[in-house]
Amino acid sequence: REMMRMRIKTLVVGPIEVNCHILWDEDTKEAIVVDPGGNPERIMAEEKKDGLIVKAVVNTHGHSDHIGANDAICKETGAKLMIHKDDAPMLGDSRANLSAYMGLDITSRPADEYLAEGDEVKFGSISLKVLHTPGHSAGGICLYGDGVLLSGDTLFYGSIGRTDFPGGSLIKLVRGIKSKLLTLPEDTIVLTGHGPGTTIGDEKMINPYLG
Repeated sequence: REMMRMRIKTLVVGPIEVNCHILWDEDTKEAIVVDPGGNPERIMAEEKKDGLIVKAVVNTHGHSDHIGANDAICKETGAKLMIHKDDAPMLGDSRANLSAYMGLDITSRPADEYLAEGDEVKFGSISLKVLHTPGHSAGGICLYGDGVLLSGDTLFYGSIGRTDFPGGSLIKLVRGIKSKLLTLPEDTIVLTGHGPGTTIGDEKMINPYLG
């Protein structure tokens, strides 16, 4: 598929190796940063290199490994911070976002905007649709548009997100993946929160959790 105007760059950041995705409109250079888990200076160096105007930071969920660089990027760029309201309490609470259990105190400023099922995240002429997929956490979301799905920690290559954390539910996670993600076109490119990318068609064939 020919990508439209959307460009994507993925950086692996933070101690738990999160995929931070920078997406932008080639024409306007308006951008969003999804899951800046750490290494803000690296993320911002990429933005500057491409001359991007960051409009929003989006957290697919509130776990500490996905929010670590929120403050630095929002402060530097003036971007709005967006998350689903069910995960918003994790931003300011190191126990809720699990960093306290690793001996860390990772917190973030509060969200500027709550995202809900069916909302659209817009930058330039591009808009990505919000799909609420709870199960890894109560407020987990995916973003879909332009033939690409950003799946956060909902769906991985050959696997799914952990469901043994507070707010987790295996039943909800699998139900959401089957009803909202596997119904997307099979050639949809899936950019995951950790590890390699995949496609919807491949996951239908190989993912043991989705049989």
